[in-house]
Amino acid sequence: MESKQLLENELKKIEAWEKDQSGLWFWDRIGRLPFKLLDKLTPKFIHEKIGILLDEIGSYIQTGGKYLVQEKAIFKLVEKQAKSSIESISDIEQTSIQTMIDASQEHAEKWAKVATLQGATTGVGGIFTLAVDIPALLGMSLKTLQEIAIIHGYDPKDKNERIFIIKCLQFSSADVVGKQAILKELSSFYHGRNSSNEMMSQLQGWREVVYTYRDQFGWKKLLQMIPIAGIIFGAVSNRSMIRDLTETGNMLYRKRRILERLQNESGTS
Repeated sequence: MESKQLLENELKKIEAWEKDQSGLWFWDRIGRLPFKLLDKLTPKFIHEKIGILLDEIGSYIQTGGKYLVQEKAIFKLVEKQAKSSIESISDIEQTSIQTMIDASQEHAEKWAKVATLQGATTGVGGIFTLAVDIPALLGMSLKTLQEIAIIHGYDPKDKNERIFIIKCLQFSSADVVGKQAILKELSSFYHGRNSSNEMMSQLQGWREVVYTYRDQFGWKKLLQMIPIAGIIFGAVSNRSMIRDLTETGNMLYRKRRILERLQNESGTS
């Protein structure tokens, strides 16, 4: 399908991206500082929404929850890039890496636009609509990552795949130490040694994922609490978060697919 050289070149790009994740941008560093203030200003009903998120992520890991996507729409997206019929996830698995890259780029742009609109809409009412924005953004994040899984030929209905998706979500909002730890944990997936029990214990319950996810809001969500002005801050914040998420998902899933093909090539040579 692709030459070994092409696969290795793409792998180097991903490894370079992983190294770039070793530091946080200045905005991200200071963005985490005011969350204690934000926490104090946040009404009880928003804290209750956070509790609901915890339960929803737990349900998602166990059953897929309500976040399972319409596969056919993703099939059509990949089909357009592959210029060949796509009837199943196994068909996507056989497409070229370049097809996956092209489909991923179009998919990322789509969700960036959706996130921008959603953030602007919930920014109208300041702190009161923030309670709507948090669960909506999490739901959008889970759906986005599931679609990224399908684009790369993986089935999000598989429980192990859902755990990988939560790891992608966790990576996108983790600090430097957390990112390094997650990359190490994901090596079991990359080398086909993934164990459901092992990965579940590594997650230490999805609660840690949501609290890290929540803390990332920082100044961005603090500013969104200002009525009317929150429209701009909400749009920019949500677009930024979804862009970071899609980049993370695409890089980590692409790495998996490339490593699998390199391993298969080594096994047949």
